[in-house]
Amino acid sequence: MSISFTIQSWLVLLPVAIVLCSIAAARTFIAKRYSFRQFALLAAFTVYATGVLHFVVFPIEVNIGEFANKTPWYRTIQWIPILTMDAKTFLLNVVLFVPFGLGLPLLCSSYKRMRHAAKASIYASIAFEMIQLAIRIVAGNGRMTDMNDLIANTLGGVLGYIVYRKLIAMKPIERLLSGYRLSSRDA
Repeated sequence: MSISFTIQSWLVLLPVAIVLCSIAAARTFIAKRYSFRQFALLAAFTVYATGVLHFVVFPIEVNIGEFANKTPWYRTIQWIPILTMDAKTFLLNVVLFVPFGLGLPLLCSSYKRMRHAAKASIYASIAFEMIQLAIRIVAGNGRMTDMNDLIANTLGGVLGYIVYRKLIAMKPIERLLSGYRLSSRDA
């Protein structure tokens, strides 16, 4: 017996994005907890996060049985960093996480240092790599788990945070961004 089908991203991510944006909208327009600018930040970050999931996780190819990938899952983990790096993929992973580092201090006031952005970036990256590995094990197909992705994503998050710090050093931009920043009680 064989099972083979594809789960497209929009089937999962569109409902999730709608629910998250609806919650933010309710908290903005009904509960008056957020300003319109804060709602825009939350909606933009939701779109960004679903986009990241689209690129990192989907489509999920489910192949169980005769059509399953015969490579053992533990051989799909790329343990050796840097030497096995594909420059284009590495750069794309860096770019993918720059908005993450930019958005963190706006979404949560406790991200005040670069090490906080680095920690959050590496934790998010580990979560993505574990999701990819779990899909590989459970669905019989999937993407490779790669140490280079951890390095690139962390670097991207840190670069995004550095850009944020440089931007808020300019007073007009700091004043503009202060209207979008969530307070610590909102985070």
